[in-house]
Amino acid sequence: MPALRFASGAVSERTAELELVDLTHGQAEQEAVNADFFKEHRISGKDLAAYALADDENSDYKLSWDSLPRLEVPAGEYYHFRWVSHTVYPGVARSVYLYLPQGAEQAESVNLVVFQDGRDYVGPQVRATTVLDNLVHNGEIPMSAGLFVCPGETGPGYPSFGGDHNRSIEYDVVSGDYARFLVDELFPVVRTRIRLTEDPRGRVICGMSSGGACAVTAAFHRPEEFGNVISHCGSFINVRGGHQLPTMFRQSPRKAIRIWHQTGSRDVDVIFGNIPIANHDLDASLRYRRYDSQFVFGNGGHTLRHGGAVFPETLRWIFRDQVPA
Repeated sequence: MPALRFASGAVSERTAELELVDLTHGQAEQEAVNADFFKEHRISGKDLAAYALADDENSDYKLSWDSLPRLEVPAGEYYHFRWVSHTVYPGVARSVYLYLPQGAEQAESVNLVVFQDGRDYVGPQVRATTVLDNLVHNGEIPMSAGLFVCPGETGPGYPSFGGDHNRSIEYDVVSGDYARFLVDELFPVVRTRIRLTEDPRGRVICGMSSGGACAVTAAFHRPEEFGNVISHCGSFINVRGGHQLPTMFRQSPRKAIRIWHQTGSRDVDVIFGNIPIANHDLDASLRYRRYDSQFVFGNGGHTLRHGGAVFPETLRWIFRDQVPA
């Protein structure tokens, strides 16, 4: 379709070449990155054991019918583009994917779910694109596109653990920088394909681990842009200050944000902190301020298996007041 005019307030005048790809694009590369994680970082034996325990391969959680392809449900289109940040993280490159369920380009207004560590959410533990297809097709959620953002490929890595990526700077720093990156740099690209809703209630930011902390941070600083948060195994621990988030919510006036977060009893307890305890602390802070929030605590580890199994129901909860009863 022809490029749509950017909505007022868009900052970036750049655009990107969107390439139509299939859902396996980049997955082999991502699996290699995940497999090499422990080889490329300086992780102590104690913390390696914690991550091994938290890799719940024999999980109680399985994908449901809502997350599997159906013959009667048409698939959407999956686009890839490369992006080099020019404002917030100058010179840092990454891959970004945009998924449009059938009919999104013709819709008058389209909701958006932004996924950090995007390729993990397209993969077999969540199958987020299939979930969007099924729930949109059935009228269980409004027309909703998915923006799957990969971390920046060059940077200082983690404190203590090391590495050479920008993921920790983007996800763990408790500031409004990453939200500004999404809004000012990537949203204008999204608007070249769809009429992106300007209503924050139609925008969701989602992530796992540090990406979950990033989602909460982004909405805290920009509730006028992100009205909903989904956090899986959120790292509300002291990587680069994420342990401050429960206190920030507790000591600030309530913001117009709907928050769903999840972790499990086998999630990690490492040098930066204990993720199950940190999620309980966030839950207590949200309840203290009477947020519209839901905390789901299971028996899983530090993976997307539990979050993926309940992802369809999570989206129904997030958008529950935007569809007919």
